[in-house]
Amino acid sequence: MPAPWLKAVQKGVELTVLVQPRASRTKVVGEHDGQLKIQLAAPPVDGEANAALVEFIAKTLGVPRRQVTLVAGDTSRRKRLRVEGVDAAAAEAVISRGP
Repeated sequence: MPAPWLKAVQKGVELTVLVQPRASRTKVVGEHDGQLKIQLAAPPVDGEANAALVEFIAKTLGVPRRQVTLVAGDTSRRKRLRVEGVDAAAAEAVISRGP
């Protein structure tokens, strides 16, 4: 059974993420309330946290940054990201493995 925060879509996956900005370092914390919880070192100012999140997800999943899009939650802590070129099983395996 796939993780509740991960959904396969055409050409990739969608991730439902809960972001905690201003953490000591950027990392995946685990699952929280059916969402993937990620701590970000960046502050939630001028889109810095969103940029850091996109960069972190792209690096974690090994895809170019242009393949990661913020679909919803621009100003919210709860966000939805679309990642193209990744299959759900691979994404879950990489993210669940942690650092």
